Amino acid sequence: MKKWIPLAASSAQEAREQHTDAAQSCCAGTREQIGSSGTASTVPSTSLSERTSTTAQGAALVDTSHWPIIPAGTYMLGTDEDIGFPADAEGPARPVSIEAFHLSPHTVTNEAFARFVDATGYLTDAEKFNWSYVFHLLIEDPDKLPIIGSPQETPWWFAVEGAYWKQPEGPGSHIEDRMQHPVVHISWNDAMAYCDWAGVRLPTEIEWEAAARGGLEKRRYPWGDVLRPDGKHYCNIWQGVFPTKNHASDGYLGTAPIDAFYPNGYGLYNMAGNVWEWCADWFTKRPELRGSTERPMGPSEGTSRVMKGGSYLCHQSYCNRYRVAARSSNTPDSSSGNIGFRVAKDIESRG
Repeated sequence: MKKWIPLAASSAQEAREQHTDAAQSCCAGTREQIGSSGTASTVPSTSLSERTSTTAQGAALVDTSHWPIIPAGTYMLGTDEDIGFPADAEGPARPVSIEAFHLSPHTVTNEAFARFVDATGYLTDAEKFNWSYVFHLLIEDPDKLPIIGSPQETPWWFAVEGAYWKQPEGPGSHIEDRMQHPVVHISWNDAMAYCDWAGVRLPTEIEWEAAARGGLEKRRYPWGDVLRPDGKHYCNIWQGVFPTKNHASDGYLGTAPIDAFYPNGYGLYNMAGNVWEWCADWFTKRPELRGSTERPMGPSEGTSRVMKGGSYLCHQSYCNRYRVAARSSNTPDSSSGNIGFRVAKDIESRG
């Protein structure tokens, strides 16, 4: 497959206008967009209950003692700003009450996921399908990789055979110098399998957003309303012209270490940018069905799961979903080089 040729648009804004529908998922391709192309894995599909043979036995290896406690209370979630995507059901802003819970200060790392795989022999969906999405600028020579396709709506994503969490850019790549970076190429199914093993869970969307706000109310970002206070970078997102030129003035072309940049008021790192983070909920575009005080998990069924936080590919001219209220989704079996996850845990009652 030859190197991707950019769209004939004079600006990133024109590119966005050309792909109005695709803007809903401009930073994450779906598994179904490629289908069964490529060499299928011979590993059989398994049910969620079968995906780990040592359910919760990894709890001893996951230290939650230092995790911040997100306080119980009523939070103003969503937004009424016109900067977002109304079609994503970001608004209207509404009060939501949650119970207190623990949330990991950072996303699950390559090192932590490796311990899980070593203990269980787990194979991710990317390994079972034998491919995952890699962003085109992270591939030095596309002609040397087994690229099986690219979504028409988001051609900057390449479906690369052999790309998975341990080979993020496909065969020949590695994570040896990225053990403290977020694990990526993780599907929702994979995240749930890790949670089963570790005795933790994915946060709900309302928990995630309440935590991301860090004690601030009605603010655009985890630190306030200004993207770069005093000219400083507070998150790992795209700088330049999306999707062809990233100046990487924040220091990173791809993922950043899990503790890069400043934490928010609750001590949580990278709640904006870096990688998309899976939530427990089914995704809905109907505002009245989103997570609420009465229905914390949102709708009871759906076709895709909620993702929050944006990634290193988000840019204000195209996909400014690094805002706290922003939301996106993907199918539970999909994976790409900008999707990871963060985990939560209930607070144990003391009798």
